[in-house]
Amino acid sequence: MNMVFVEIQNFRKLKSCRVEIALQETILVGANNSGKTSAMDAMILFLKRSRRKDIVTTDFTLSNWEHINNIGKQWAGADEDSKPDLTLDQWFPYLPSIDIWLKVNDADIHHVIHILPTLDWTQDQLLGVRLVLAPKDIERLYKEFRDAYKAARDTEPTDSSKDKRKLSLWPESMRYFLDRELHRYFEVKVYILDPAQCCDPENGVAKPQPLPAYSEPMDREPFDGIFKIDVISAQRGFSDPKTEDDSHSGFASLSTQLRQYFSKHLDPSQSPDASDIEALQAIEAAKTVFDEKLKTSFVPAIAELEGLNYPGFSDPQISLTSKINPIDSLDHKTAVQFNVVPEDTDSMHLSLPEKYNGLGYQNLISMVFSLIRFRDEWMRVGKAAKRQSNDETIIEPLHIVLIEEPEAHLHAQIQQVFIKKAYRVLRTNDRLKNRQLNTQLIVSTHSSHIAHELDFTCLRYFRREPARKKGEIPLATVVNLSKTFGDDNDTSKFASRYLKTTHCDLFFADAAILVEGSAERMLVPHFIRHKFQKLDQSYISLLEIGGSHAHRLRPLLETLGLLSLVITDLDSIGETGTAKVFPERGKKYRTGNTTLKEWIPKKNSLDKLLDCKDEGKQSENEQIRVAYQCPIKLKYKEDSDEEEAIPYTFEDSLALSNVGLFKGYEKPNGLLKKLKEAFVKDTLSEASKEMFDSLGAGSKAGMALELLYLTEPGKLEPPDYISDGLKWLEGKLTEKTQDFLASATPEVNGD
Repeated sequence: MNMVFVEIQNFRKLKSCRVEIALQETILVGANNSGKTSAMDAMILFLKRSRRKDIVTTDFTLSNWEHINNIGKQWAGADEDSKPDLTLDQWFPYLPSIDIWLKVNDADIHHVIHILPTLDWTQDQLLGVRLVLAPKDIERLYKEFRDAYKAARDTEPTDSSKDKRKLSLWPESMRYFLDRELHRYFEVKVYILDPAQCCDPENGVAKPQPLPAYSEPMDREPFDGIFKIDVISAQRGFSDPKTEDDSHSGFASLSTQLRQYFSKHLDPSQSPDASDIEALQAIEAAKTVFDEKLKTSFVPAIAELEGLNYPGFSDPQISLTSKINPIDSLDHKTAVQFNVVPEDTDSMHLSLPEKYNGLGYQNLISMVFSLIRFRDEWMRVGKAAKRQSNDETIIEPLHIVLIEEPEAHLHAQIQQVFIKKAYRVLRTNDRLKNRQLNTQLIVSTHSSHIAHELDFTCLRYFRREPARKKGEIPLATVVNLSKTFGDDNDTSKFASRYLKTTHCDLFFADAAILVEGSAERMLVPHFIRHKFQKLDQSYISLLEIGGSHAHRLRPLLETLGLLSLVITDLDSIGETGTAKVFPERGKKYRTGNTTLKEWIPKKNSLDKLLDCKDEGKQSENEQIRVAYQCPIKLKYKEDSDEEEAIPYTFEDSLALSNVGLFKGYEKPNGLLKKLKEAFVKDTLSEASKEMFDSLGAGSKAGMALELLYLTEPGKLEPPDYISDGLKWLEGKLTEKTQDFLASATPEVNGD
């Protein structure tokens, strides 16, 4: 058995999305505020029965409150003769819910009998269950909201001259009413879904089936006996030696976890068997010796007490007896020690308490031990099996483990160790060789180190979608990257291999900038830092990739829906052949750049590229833009007219944009020296041709480093084509970060 996918509706910014769950490991990735945490929280809050009380009104998709408040207005305006619609049908489109779809094997049918939709169900179909936060008793909700609302309106003072309220009393709307009373009137209800109506998402948006009218909820928990779910939350400070708070997922210091594990699985005093007899005999012998010591040690003190003859005592006889509990021996701060020198050496035994170990390793050990504990609880290891009733000894066929942002606890290198070991730890038990017992690990992360360690086919990318209508909020859709990297074609192989050479920042960025070479790679961040402050505050992934290969990332960038700026070169070539030529107008020259020819703007002619307007340099959906060398107009000499120069690549474009600066460098080296010497020429055309001819002399990266060394921050001006591209990117990011469109109402905003 395995979980195939979940569909989440109306939960925060997840209006309607599907998250496909891999057979073993599923990694949720995406930029900040893209919906990863919302997806994890939806699974935790609905599937963990003890956490359902933590669902609050802010978990509803914010724009849905306008519709829910309208229901309240209808109720408030109704009278005895015109009773409003009191069915759940009008509520369901706006209530938080999660659909769980399972694939069930032949051997597991007996576990799922209670969620079979019909007697005609066959094993080639999935099984679906919907959990939705819905009104318990809608008649009661209607009556009590209406009474409270009317009482508040009747009590509010008004300004008779302007007929305007001076004071608003609770509840002003259904939203405010439920802010206080949500769990009094709402509960999680469970409905069985029809596999025949299960359909694929459209444009990334899930299409969950509507419930039939007057559907009846189940009267039991749907997943009892089907799967066990465990959670490691993304809380901080769990391994602080001063913190023993394990209120979130039982995650505290290792010594605390060991005590809990011992109590549940190993304590010889609980359900003892033959293997515990020796330990119990040793405990009893120690108790006898200690009792004798107590008796002799306390004789003088007890004799004094017995001689008090206090009223009410008649020859008091005081005795002392000890109680030795094995668990108490682990209940102290230094129960866990880390050996500094191995015990099997001849050196003196040296060890330190747990809190003195490095925090990163301490956290790693604690997290791995949590996984061990989850696994052994599922497998009913040791004493845990003996304390179960007959029903509880049946092991669920599926174990689901949710881990929120493990990087919050781990250093970068240790993140890689953890994610490589985590699933293996969860499967280390002889009974788990049985394929009928399955484990699925779901991890949300913002760590490129974690994403880098696993196969990209297990990544699920959360893509932020802008608000499409006034009054709505930006939402999120989920992309299954197994369909992007799973194809065995050259493009998929290239994207996968290329990203494996980086730290996968692309999956977590607000935007991406693809640059042509090492010089741009060093200087573009310099331009951003000193010229584009808003852009500098965003999370930008800068990728160095040659112009002949940038287009190979096109499927990935378009799939991710990531704002992208491709900074590339004009690469002028002759009318025939592929030899580079000095760029000039009116000579039927072409571009040798595949990105410009085949992607954006899909122009081969050099003249057409030079005359291309800004709108022609971006994709149809305005998510991707190219920036390449454009004509530069400048006065080459103070007494000359403004002339046009056409640069070939980044380096000569930079020089032509900073003529005075380049002329002023003293004793430059390499390519920078050649570019400076070009400005000795009498005309701009001669200088441009001289720079073109010298581009192969010296290291371009070396020139960039020398510029950073010689030039004060802010004095080096970016070429116009780069400046225009960065302005475009900055503007698009500003649009994308707006949470609401201009006409969003205060009610929708939750104010």
